[in-house]
Amino acid sequence: MSNHNEIDYIELPAGDAEEFAKAKSFYSSVFGWEYQQWGDDYADTKGSGVGSGINADSPSKAPLVVIYVVDITAAYDSVKDAGGVIVKEIFSFPGGQRFHFKDPAGNELAVWAEPAV
Repeated sequence: MSNHNEIDYIELPAGDAEEFAKAKSFYSSVFGWEYQQWGDDYADTKGSGVGSGINADSPSKAPLVVIYVVDITAAYDSVKDAGGVIVKEIFSFPGGQRFHFKDPAGNELAVWAEPAV
């Protein structure tokens, strides 16, 4: 159920059918996301958390989306292994650590984790 006047989901653009397929495969490989397909050019994620979708029919790029993980190093390695391009190496900030990457469709996202104890 969606909450009135709150962010409901985040939509990531993918420029064409090939980028769309690569983006779905990338996020499944890195974060284990599963999808509900809605037509030929749209799929949304299943599960908990903020909803998200991938749109192969979007003319613009998305704002920065930040994904929380428990193990920043494992996520970093997984992004690289899946073909993501690291655009900002892991860095510390007051709330923990973070890095930025580009997915196969060219979207820049960030991943963060709380400080190691």
